[in-house]
Amino acid sequence: MIYYKTTDEITLIRKSSLLVSETLAMIAGIIKPGVTTLWLDQQAEAFIRDNGGKPSFKGYKGYQHTLCVSVNDQVVHGIPSAREIKNGDVVSVDCGAFLNGFHGDSAFTFLVGEVSREAVNLARVTRACVYKGIEFAVAGNRVGDVSHAIQLYAEHVNGYGVVRELVGHGIGKNLHEEPEVPNFGAKGKGPKMQEGMVIAIEPMINLGSRNVVQENDGWTIRTRDGKVSCHFEHTVAVMKGKADVLSSFEIIDEAMAKNSNLYTEKEIVG
Repeated sequence: MIYYKTTDEITLIRKSSLLVSETLAMIAGIIKPGVTTLWLDQQAEAFIRDNGGKPSFKGYKGYQHTLCVSVNDQVVHGIPSAREIKNGDVVSVDCGAFLNGFHGDSAFTFLVGEVSREAVNLARVTRACVYKGIEFAVAGNRVGDVSHAIQLYAEHVNGYGVVRELVGHGIGKNLHEEPEVPNFGAKGKGPKMQEGMVIAIEPMINLGSRNVVQENDGWTIRTRDGKVSCHFEHTVAVMKGKADVLSSFEIIDEAMAKNSNLYTEKEIVG
C-alpha cells in the first residue's frame, strides 16, 4: 500500500530530511584522511540526537549504527569500524533521521584528497542521475519514468553499471515504504505517481560492471569487479508539474567548500 502524505506531513518530512542534510554537512566539515568511519558515525549520532532526532538506521533490522559508510568498491551498507579514511578514498555516506514522527533519508559521496579523474566523473554522473530522476517525479508519471531516466543517463550515455539489486523507496512514518523506486526500467511502467507520494531516489552507480556481492557481515554490498561505486540520494515529494526536493545538497556543498581535504561541488559538477 502506498501512503499519500498531506501538506502538513510533507512539512514534517522536510524537517526530518533537512536534519539528515545538516548531519551530512557536518560530516562534510570533518571528514579527512586519518579519521575512522566509526568516529564519523559517532559524530553523526550525537548531532542527530542533539537536534531532537533519532537515527533511523540504528536498530533497523538489527543494524547497530547511525550511518552506512561505504568506501571505494563498497556500494552501500558499509558498517562503521576502525577503518581509517585514506587519501584518494571515495566515501559514500548514507544517513536517516526520525523526527516528529517521520523519517528523512539522504546520501552523499565524498571524494577525499587526490582521487582519480575516473572517480570524479563517476561522482558527477551519479549526482546528476538523482536530478534526472527527480525531473520525472511528478504527478501523472509512473515510477518507471524515474527509473528509465536514471538508467539512460548512467548506463547508455556514460557507460556505467547501474546496480539492480538495491532500489529507492517510499518514505514517511516508516523508513521504507512502497513503492520501490528502481534505478533501471522502462518508461510508462510501474505505479502511477500522485501528489502526496514521498520517495527516496538513490542511484547506486558503478564505474565498471553492475554486478555486486554481499560481504559476510550480512550488510556490506560491494562491486564484484572491485571497481569504485558512488551513491547519492534525495527525499522527494511528488507534486503536479515539478517535484519538491525535501533534502538539500546545497548545505553539504557549502560545508565541503570549507574543507580543503575534499573535492568541491564546483570541481565535481563543473
